[in-house]
Amino acid sequence: MLHDTAETSTADHLGWPFGSHIEGLDQDDLCMAAYEIFFTSCRSSPGFGGRTTLSFHPSSIDNHDHHGIFSRQGSPKKESGVGMAPTSRIKRALGLKMLRRSITSRRTNSWGSSPASPRGSPRERDGSGSPVFSQSLAQSRQKRPLTSAEIMRQQMRVTEQSDNRLRKTLMRTLVGQVGRRAETIILPLELLRHLKPAEFNNPVEYHVWQKRQLKLLEVGLLHYPSIPIEKTNEFAMRLREMINSCEEKPLDTGKNSEPMKALCNTIVALAWRSPDGSTTDVCHWADGYPLNIHLYISLLYSVFDLKDNTSVLDEVDELLELMKKTWSTLGINRSIHNLCFTWVLFEQYIETGKVEGDLLGASLAMLAEVANDAKKGDREPIYVKMLAQALSSMKKWCDKRLLDYHANFSRENIGLMESILPLVFSASRILEEDVPGSTSTLQDKDTSSELSGNRVDLYIRSSLRHAFTNMLDNGNVNVNVVEVEEVGKALLHIAQATEELANMEKETYSHVLKKWHPIPAGVAVVTLHTCYGTLLRQYLSDSSSLTNETLEVLQRAGKLEKVLVQMVVEDSVESEDGGKTIVREMEPYEVDSIIMKSVRHWVQERLRVGNELLQRAKETETWNPKSKNEPYSQSVAELLKHAKIALEEFFEIPIPMPEDLVIDIAEGLQHAFQEYTTFASSCGSKQSYIPTLPPLTRCNRDSKFFMLWKKAAPSCTAPSCTPTDNSINTVSNEERHSRPSTSRGTQRMYIRLNTLHYLLSQLHMFDKTLTLSPKIVPSANNRFNNRSHQLGNSYFEETRTAIQAAIQHVSEVAAYRLIFLDSNSVFYGSVYVHDIENARIKPALKVLKQNLTLLGAIVTDRIQPLAIKEVMKATFDAYLMILLAGGGSRAFTRQEHPMIEEDFDSLKKVFSTVGEGLIAEEVVDKESETVEGVVGLMGQSTEQLVEDFSIVFTEINGTDAVGAGQKLPIPQTTGRWGRSDPNTILRVLCHRNDQAANIFLKKTFQLSKRR
Repeated sequence: MLHDTAETSTADHLGWPFGSHIEGLDQDDLCMAAYEIFFTSCRSSPGFGGRTTLSFHPSSIDNHDHHGIFSRQGSPKKESGVGMAPTSRIKRALGLKMLRRSITSRRTNSWGSSPASPRGSPRERDGSGSPVFSQSLAQSRQKRPLTSAEIMRQQMRVTEQSDNRLRKTLMRTLVGQVGRRAETIILPLELLRHLKPAEFNNPVEYHVWQKRQLKLLEVGLLHYPSIPIEKTNEFAMRLREMINSCEEKPLDTGKNSEPMKALCNTIVALAWRSPDGSTTDVCHWADGYPLNIHLYISLLYSVFDLKDNTSVLDEVDELLELMKKTWSTLGINRSIHNLCFTWVLFEQYIETGKVEGDLLGASLAMLAEVANDAKKGDREPIYVKMLAQALSSMKKWCDKRLLDYHANFSRENIGLMESILPLVFSASRILEEDVPGSTSTLQDKDTSSELSGNRVDLYIRSSLRHAFTNMLDNGNVNVNVVEVEEVGKALLHIAQATEELANMEKETYSHVLKKWHPIPAGVAVVTLHTCYGTLLRQYLSDSSSLTNETLEVLQRAGKLEKVLVQMVVEDSVESEDGGKTIVREMEPYEVDSIIMKSVRHWVQERLRVGNELLQRAKETETWNPKSKNEPYSQSVAELLKHAKIALEEFFEIPIPMPEDLVIDIAEGLQHAFQEYTTFASSCGSKQSYIPTLPPLTRCNRDSKFFMLWKKAAPSCTAPSCTPTDNSINTVSNEERHSRPSTSRGTQRMYIRLNTLHYLLSQLHMFDKTLTLSPKIVPSANNRFNNRSHQLGNSYFEETRTAIQAAIQHVSEVAAYRLIFLDSNSVFYGSVYVHDIENARIKPALKVLKQNLTLLGAIVTDRIQPLAIKEVMKATFDAYLMILLAGGGSRAFTRQEHPMIEEDFDSLKKVFSTVGEGLIAEEVVDKESETVEGVVGLMGQSTEQLVEDFSIVFTEINGTDAVGAGQKLPIPQTTGRWGRSDPNTILRVLCHRNDQAANIFLKKTFQLSKRR
């Protein structure tokens, strides 16, 4: 089989290492050129056309001195030109079997079949010679075995016509030069000179042949010269022009042809160059790299039997000996020959289907010769380059097979694997020790490891990974596509297949790899453990919950892990550390830990969904009731439904639940509830609805305002104006407009109250679920001891406290909004304005009762008492502001005290009678104490008020608070009004419409009059 010089892309073929493809010359051209050089170099040997051979008087010759495999003793002498050695020294040294038949046993049966017979004699072709002589000669030839020349012609598939033309050329070239050496003959030039078109079947055949000879000269002299040539060389440019001119029509090679003379002069000038410009006795036209290697390897492939290309001819000794004669022409030496022959044997093994293990063994034997050559100190740079490329290509091919030895070797051909392993290690050792820089350049990403290390470890891991992947593909398992449930079922089958693969590895391959690795089965098991673990973790990462199927997968994974660990232990008994190092590589599956991690992931996912619901509520909640029977927000219903389902699914997971996981989900729910509570209670504060206190002034019944009011009083008995322009300064513009009853904004606050109460009422259910579940077990990890739940304690105590505070806050804000905003026009804006008798509290009480009725209809029963109590407190505060901060439109006399007292009693009665005892009278009395104290002050005389003020002011500020002749400072407004508060008494005096109060305020504080 002949080698294709172009590097094949077939995955199973070996990459060509010796330079690039020879452009313009195909394999047949190279084989023909190689045969011509071979025949020319061996022309003086018997059987190649010499006089003795044609006369059939063979003479024996001795072999030249050899080295290595080719120097062993015991090779029998052969009859000249006839390969009849009963045994082959080289085949014996390489471990190759002898063939049962020899190619030389084939007899020639005619003159025409003999390549040694010239076809130039018409007498021989037409039979005009002596019949007796012809018949006896034919009988003689029929009994003669093939000569080496005939063997080579047949092996290289050279036609008789081409062989005869070559013989004629040599006869004409060597006329008078019998002793001329082959390395002084420029063979293509001689062929061009001596062969004419008449010697070919037609002109086209001649032209093709001529172009091949010229291309061979171009390649050898211009493209790949052994001595570098400059592009500007005159002869090189001329030769290139001549060759190009012959593309369209043949070159005239006549005796007197000027183009032919010019061609000869140019070629001779180029071929007879020397590196230093001195004269030389050797021409260089076929010894440039890589042309010489292409030609020589074409010769080497002739040693394989044409009928069985897995076998080497028994005549290999003689053929290789004859090939040595081409070394001087091709620039080959013993080291290059050994390397090329190693390569040829190895590639032949591959190209013939890897069926003949003897070829692989022969390659390994030759590699030992290459190793010896690589140690020599006189290596040429080109040899080092070839060595690196050839061994790298062989090693890469071997690596590729060994990196997936499960796909390339089986129980039937495991012996081949035993042969490849030492070969790749030998090649690696040569590259590492004898080829500078090869370690960093010969590695690829698939085989990246130090050459000095044990590569078997890499082979095992890589091959097991490939085998595991193929197992998945064969089982049609693709975790990236199929549903999680299908993957779960597949993982159960994969676990079983992985266990079988581990056993097969141990039984089939480990005993072979044991020669090169201390624990091959251990490494294989660790690799499978990792592969399955990766698949398992990917499956678990895609699982949203731990189902029965998931648990089954995990339990099977735990069983597999135990089997694999046991195999590692058994294989590591004889290792130095007892297998501790390899066992540490096995990352435990930690099934329990994975379950806990998966549950935690599941919990976090549920909490994340809860947070999304919370965020959506913040963006879209309008605080409208879900329905008439469900007077709370839609968002809280969704949040609690999600929490309930999450807890139910949590305890449906078919494993005991450690307490720390229960605490995790409880804390997550508590955080969500507290966030929602904060959101629901974010409705402002009561201060935003309380009007700004007007400035203190002296009361003046004769002011222009009162005079105008008295004139207008008959036609206006229900003023709607506010006491001052700044009575409400922190409410939005929309809400500044007075409303006759409860506004929609206040009603939405009632829905907030219901929502918070509904959330509070559901906490007990969650507490009960989390506390009483029989699946809860104590946590094994000590780090959770500080978080252990105490029996009898609530998981949501902080949430319960926060909700209660939020309900209190919302109730308060809703109450102040109802009184100071919604009821402003009938309460703070109307009661006692300008005229007490005509502006009593009765209309305000009517509206208040209506608002309380609406409150009872909206707010859930359980929180109505709190909501109404907050409305009562807001109403009492508003009534106090009417009496103490009513502005310039209100003034009171001592005589009007009974009416005020009566109005307040009516106000108290509204709250003590609302609903069915929603607020106890004791509560009403307690909350009304402050107002009753202020109302009591309004019944006292001005003198008594002034005296009480002086006493209280002195008690608080001391007798030295004001120096002699200085104005008394106005007491600070604290908002805590009462009989003992000097600011409260002062405000009563400011609203007292009599002369004594007016004089006291003017003299003591120099307060201005009302306008």
